[in-house]
Amino acid sequence: METTAYVRVGTTYYKLVKSPSISGHFNEQLVSWNEHTIKQDHGKDFLSTVPKYDGFTCIPNHLQFKKEHHGFYNIYSPLEHSPLEGQIGTTKKFLEHIFGKQIELGLDYLQLLYTRPTQILPILCLVSKERSTGKSSFLKWLKEVFGNNLTYLTNDSFGSQFNSDWANRLLICIDEVLFNKEELTERIKYLSTTNRNMLEAKGKDKREVEFFGKFILCSNNEYNFIKIDGNETRFWVRKIFPIKKEETDFLDRLIVEIPAFLHFLNTRKLHSEQATRMWFTPKQLHTTALKLLVQHNRNRVEKELASILLSAMDKFELESIDICPMDALNLLSKTRVKTDMTQLRRLLKKDWKLENQKNSNSYQRIVIWNNGEINMQDAKGRYFTIEKKFLNQNFDETMME
Repeated sequence: METTAYVRVGTTYYKLVKSPSISGHFNEQLVSWNEHTIKQDHGKDFLSTVPKYDGFTCIPNHLQFKKEHHGFYNIYSPLEHSPLEGQIGTTKKFLEHIFGKQIELGLDYLQLLYTRPTQILPILCLVSKERSTGKSSFLKWLKEVFGNNLTYLTNDSFGSQFNSDWANRLLICIDEVLFNKEELTERIKYLSTTNRNMLEAKGKDKREVEFFGKFILCSNNEYNFIKIDGNETRFWVRKIFPIKKEETDFLDRLIVEIPAFLHFLNTRKLHSEQATRMWFTPKQLHTTALKLLVQHNRNRVEKELASILLSAMDKFELESIDICPMDALNLLSKTRVKTDMTQLRRLLKKDWKLENQKNSNSYQRIVIWNNGEINMQDAKGRYFTIEKKFLNQNFDETMME
């Protein structure tokens, strides 16, 4: 029988237990253990053999893992699988399905997780309204690869003030995500780029800890599972298509290849070089799925104004159009969309990032008559110039619905 492991951290004794899981694996965890009970089980002299540490630390390292750092006990978990040269045909096929044409970036993402766990990485979002796509299998496979260093959260648990169960994990995965509160979006955006976080457990004081977690979000809602704007650079959104042929033993075959896949990651040369704090550039991570998510997050005022402007440009064959906030207010009043000058100035300057003329100049104003006819008339003001190209890139027919 394997020798039972105990440690003393500070003045408290702990037992390292291995709790069995449904999958047949064992999850290691430290459980506070009574000193008197240890003496009863192993004799009073046993306590002198128990390793002693000054406190806890959490230092992730998959290649040269150490359980002790300068007298502190490392609570990061070593990986169950070790690198071993072999075949990874099933794994490569699966990852090509998940990452598509961005497969090399996907392999870079996984390689950085394995070889440089403290590197900041984008929030990976896998979306599809269709079933049997492999999103959940991807999370299960990652759990097998990274073990206790990956945890699953629900929308509610992520929104809770208590985070001791995930604040020290490498991967935080949220399935069926739906962040309909802006504060949840802001929280995950902040955590994705910070290296410090406040750890809070029930009945204990908050304390600051180093944070290196990466988020993976999965959702069946492709267009509004989270609220982001067009300037957001922290999200990598991929639409996952259904697997053509389901195989019941597919996950088992992936698990068998994990040692060979780790060897592959350890010897592979990175396809990309670090270009931003999240390694990848927004251009590298840009996808149609991200574009559609941003477009569907736009509010009704934006959509309606863009629709009117595009209609005017098409009618008068223009590549750009000039408009003042008051013009926009008058146009939208015809469509019964409620707004005000403050919102419209914010929309044009902050959201659309436009600059108005420094002085009052002549321009052609758009007007809508009572019969719905769009016309142009001479006007003067400090107008903004809006390009047709900008509207076509950011507003399309699918989000005008």
